[in-house]
Amino acid sequence: MKTQVAIIGGGPSGLLLSQLLHVRGISSVVLERKTKDYVLGRIRAGVLERGLVGLMEEAGCADRMHAEGFTHDGTLVSYGDEIFRIDFSAHTDATVMVYGQTEVTRDLYAAREAAGGHIEYEVENVVIQDAKSDAPFVTYNVHGEARRIDCDFIAGCDGFHGVSRRTIPEDVRKEYEKVYPFGWLGVLSETPPVNDELIYANSPRGFALCSMRNSNLSRYYIQCSTSDNPDDWTDDAFWDELKKRIPKDQADKLVTGPSIEKSIAPLRSFVTEPMQWGRLFLCGDAAHIVPPTGAKGLNTAASDVHYLYNALRDYYEKGADEGVRNYSAKALARVWKAERFSWWFSSLMHRYPDQTEFDLKMQIAELEFLRSNTAAQKAMAENYVGLPY
Repeated sequence: MKTQVAIIGGGPSGLLLSQLLHVRGISSVVLERKTKDYVLGRIRAGVLERGLVGLMEEAGCADRMHAEGFTHDGTLVSYGDEIFRIDFSAHTDATVMVYGQTEVTRDLYAAREAAGGHIEYEVENVVIQDAKSDAPFVTYNVHGEARRIDCDFIAGCDGFHGVSRRTIPEDVRKEYEKVYPFGWLGVLSETPPVNDELIYANSPRGFALCSMRNSNLSRYYIQCSTSDNPDDWTDDAFWDELKKRIPKDQADKLVTGPSIEKSIAPLRSFVTEPMQWGRLFLCGDAAHIVPPTGAKGLNTAASDVHYLYNALRDYYEKGADEGVRNYSAKALARVWKAERFSWWFSSLMHRYPDQTEFDLKMQIAELEFLRSNTAAQKAMAENYVGLPY
């Protein structure tokens, strides 16, 4: 089999890249380790930056998002019973879209299938070959059958545990990592959101986040120990703890109900450099991970897709290879800014086991500065809605 771009990974970043390339007449094949149902069963964040919204529009996949998603022009930040609002529209003239990552993926699958896109599922033993040459190829197995794709370029969109990053020799890549000493316990419930906007809460008991998927589907999180297990937490225990971490006026109107999904996510910051090796390019979690504070994971993957898609467009439509050659440098410049924002926001909102009384005073001072300072709010709003590509 031959194609122009082999894409390893059938999650949202791989599918988005494939659909964008299709719109420009550039062929691709997507290889996915799991089944389609498995991919659609993964529960992820649902705050889309303006840049990702624009990419979905360019890919022709934005109709349902605009019909069912919620445009948010601000967010709420609380500490104790104090609460204040960051107004995105006032500070940036931009908004974000609240629309579940599962729904983004579903829309992209629908578009690829409608266009006859080539997606192979349950692939195993993927090996990237000759990435440093002008004729790379990928070998793999599907249900025991050996297969091969010859291509011009390979996009590694296969996540942190995928083969793509590990294909880059250890003496070439350098990895940077920070592991946070806590996790997030998340609950999905068929209940109306406690507020029309997201609430990020700093509490003496730990961080909490009140989010939503739609008018009757809410997503809530609380900071927990990395040693906790979801089974350690009954629904009642979760709701009781959440109420203690958000302002009383919000807790009093919180509607609770049975959880339909409950999980714990560890938090870490991770970046690998470079994000390309020969004709292999890394996108999304294959190259970097952010803590979920501020919802930059999928959005940072989308910025990678933007840079790679435009580099490949220039290569095929104009015969220009500057974008291809400079992909890693351009993507990493934005990645590190997203990492900084996620690290800063996490540091501001969470309780750390080694925090001193001085550290806690500084945290509150920072929150009060953010509450009262227009420039600080503008900086946060600019980062939250998404830095320009």
